[in-house]
Amino acid sequence: MSERTGLNRRLFWLYEGTGKASFWFRWALLVFDFVTIAYFLWAPFETRERGHYIADYVIGAVILCDLLARLYIAKHKHRFFLKWINWADLVVVVTMFAPLLVSNFAFLRVLRAVRAIRAFTFIRRVKVLTPFFQRHERIIDKVTNLFVFVFITAALVYALQVGQPESSVHTYIDALYFTVTSLTTTGYGDVILHGQLGRFIAILVMVLGLSLFLQLLRAIIEPESKVECECETCGLMRHDRDAVHCKHCGALIKIKTEGVL
Repeated sequence: MSERTGLNRRLFWLYEGTGKASFWFRWALLVFDFVTIAYFLWAPFETRERGHYIADYVIGAVILCDLLARLYIAKHKHRFFLKWINWADLVVVVTMFAPLLVSNFAFLRVLRAVRAIRAFTFIRRVKVLTPFFQRHERIIDKVTNLFVFVFITAALVYALQVGQPESSVHTYIDALYFTVTSLTTTGYGDVILHGQLGRFIAILVMVLGLSLFLQLLRAIIEPESKVECECETCGLMRHDRDAVHCKHCGALIKIKTEGVL
């Protein structure tokens, strides 16, 4: 395996290394992601002004640089393109740089909403620096999955129902409200979806959302016996907490622990 040098080494240290600079760099990216998500929820997509287009270009440029940097330092380039979250980033970049072509379509809220997933990947990296994230890795993963599902489903409801006759969804908050009440099986009935497609979305929210919620409860109740630690030889990610050798190839692995207090 060739050692990293030059720009590759510096970028890898910022994204994966330890130290104050890499720590604050990753937190800065996390803050940027949450600010971006807030912008996607707040900014209008039907009627847009020049300032909105400028913000789109700036956000798109930052996301593109982040995507290219992660591709540049990726150990296995082909695996990078097998991760759907990276394709989601690429979709977001395209929509940010082409607002004049597609800004009038409500489905942009769905495409841009996938950026929410990237924010939590940085939380997963922070777990190496903070024992709390390491101890509760499984629960954080399930919370992330549930949050992203609610966020994107609400965007989908908004995109498909706004402007439809007899639809009760007029804003993104209405769509989010419907998603949460359906997920929790509360069903107040004050916000309903229109047509057969609306009923199908409601079924999808209840079935998949409830499954994710039950997985979260299971993660809270049952302790996790596996930890995430990539084997440098074969790439296997999950191992027993007390493992010394990789079960797949037998190579020596070093699982980080919290140490002795």
